[in-house]
Amino acid sequence: MDVAFENRKLEKRLCRLVGQAIDDYHMIEDGDRVMVCLSGGKDSYSLLDILMRLQRRAPARFELIAVNLDQKQPGFPADVLPNYLKSLGIPFHIETQDTYSIVKRVIPEGKTMCSLCSRLRRGILYRVARELGATKIALGHHRDDILQTLLLNMFFGARLKGMPPKLVSDNGEHVVIRPLAYVPEKDLIRWAEVRQFPIIPCNLCGSQQHLQRKQVGDLLREWDRRFPGRVANMLKALQNVVPSHLMDRGLYDFAGVRATGRPQADGDLAFDEEELPAPPGAEADEDGDETAVAQPPAATGRRVFALTPAD
Repeated sequence: MDVAFENRKLEKRLCRLVGQAIDDYHMIEDGDRVMVCLSGGKDSYSLLDILMRLQRRAPARFELIAVNLDQKQPGFPADVLPNYLKSLGIPFHIETQDTYSIVKRVIPEGKTMCSLCSRLRRGILYRVARELGATKIALGHHRDDILQTLLLNMFFGARLKGMPPKLVSDNGEHVVIRPLAYVPEKDLIRWAEVRQFPIIPCNLCGSQQHLQRKQVGDLLREWDRRFPGRVANMLKALQNVVPSHLMDRGLYDFAGVRATGRPQADGDLAFDEEELPAPPGAEADEDGDETAVAQPPAATGRRVFALTPAD
């Protein structure tokens, strides 16, 4: 195997998938100042790395500023991220706030700290984004994160809800984007190895991993291994919603349904077993690798970040 060739293919695929997601959902526009939230894990390192590559190639002009929140967790190597970011020559800001002590004081011993920690972190990052004049806040959630959230909400929350690729923050002040929305986690694992990012372990606070999320993540990985294309199709399903064939009365006017006497393209064969399409294999891109991209139903034709095969 030509390792350099495979690494180049991976780089092209990552740039293509991220560029496609940015274009499809108009995540970044000319003149934006994008605050990239950097945790020290593989996902946020990859996000910053790919956005820097796209910044050099895309016709849209935008700024990047990397931000890390040092929450004073015991054992956190405070020099790792500043040294790495200085080596990149990119603007960055390290925000130091001792939320760890607050969480330890408020949460009883043995209880999960993640919920309160997340709320505190979110509020601080919103304030920092305002102070830095950021127009977008970029997070490192990838395809598998989005699908895990969808399944967790279905199984435990009784609702169809995932992670949107773009949303308004809960305080209404910021636009939050997830440029890795189309990217499989396995590609990010490989890219972190290729780039040799200085990974900071995620277990510094000593809290237990979410068991439910881990189980759902294991399920998705097993499906991806045994049934190529299934996980990619799940993401495509989120882009091809048919409200009339779900059961949400707030989303579709079931009370107003009346016979029209005209054929309905989306109508059911009411007395027949619905025929589902045969399970396809993984859809391949021009490099022969699986891709998770599905065009939205109403494509705009706007292509600023999506790269051509020649790129």
